[in-house]
Amino acid sequence: MKISTVGIDLAKNVFQVHAVDEHGKVAWRKQLRRDQMTAFFVNLPPCLIGMEACGSAHHWARTLQGFGHTVRLMSPQFVKPYVKSNKNDVADAEAICEAVTRPNMRFVPVKSVEQQAVLSLHRARQGFVIARTAQANQIRSLLGEFGLVIPKGICHIAKQVPQLLEDVSNQLPGTFRRLIARLTEHLKELDKLVDEFEDQIKAWHRSSELSLRLEKIPGIGPLGASALVASIADANSFDNGRQLSAWLGLVPRQHSSGGKPTLLGISKRGDVYLRTLLIHGARSAIVAAQRKAVNTNVWLASLLNRRHPNVAAVALANKNVRTVWALLAHGREFRPNYVPPQLAA
Repeated sequence: MKISTVGIDLAKNVFQVHAVDEHGKVAWRKQLRRDQMTAFFVNLPPCLIGMEACGSAHHWARTLQGFGHTVRLMSPQFVKPYVKSNKNDVADAEAICEAVTRPNMRFVPVKSVEQQAVLSLHRARQGFVIARTAQANQIRSLLGEFGLVIPKGICHIAKQVPQLLEDVSNQLPGTFRRLIARLTEHLKELDKLVDEFEDQIKAWHRSSELSLRLEKIPGIGPLGASALVASIADANSFDNGRQLSAWLGLVPRQHSSGGKPTLLGISKRGDVYLRTLLIHGARSAIVAAQRKAVNTNVWLASLLNRRHPNVAAVALANKNVRTVWALLAHGREFRPNYVPPQLAA
């Protein structure tokens, strides 16, 4: 019996495997431990393997591709409709095996080891940024309980806290002074870690030709460019720039019926971190454009005259994402005054 399609429900230690033959009939269902996975699939004839894009999915996809198999990763939300009745590992593996054969299924590109490493740097840096903000808010709130109010902004903490600790007129207890001093040191340590990871990301950015190409787009810096290159993986997996923008949640949600289109706010689907970098980058590009005496970007100037700056920032982020797709999918260089052929004609 020739196995044509296999669905794997990934887990930490015990993996559920569901296989069907060329006629779509169930060939076997198995449970494999982690240490059995490699030995089992290296001896299996090449076939189509489907998995959900979850923890360790890219690792197993690269491993199984090395054995000659065709591996497809899918978002769990697209597999869910194929789960029959109750949810369990056996039903999930069967649903994955069924979903991977659908002709209109959307697949997730398999990331390389280097791309995953860069994204890990981004995630670690973002985690320390959140911890740094939380630590600054804690210091500010504790001092506020003693009537000492510090303005918003981490920079004010580094400037004013040492002065408050040295001031004997505020009658702060010695225990509390030592506490605030220790928390301030922790804040400085978090700040150093953020800068350290950011330097590593920028070093990778300078070594990547694709990332340097994206940095030329106004509103996309080293952080955004490196995160886009690592997250998109393969731009050709998207048919056009709008699909990439929809993948990042920058297009309107639809609630249409009866032939009447109804567009709502942006969907906010996909990677929140990437979308945040793009929108904040667009805001900085808008500020830079407003400072110029003459705005050379006619499209952006017209948009700012008609819409609120926040709306313009999202629109510019959407436009930048479509430009990113064109550069990556077609191997082009960014040209500020580029005019599409159909408009030029």
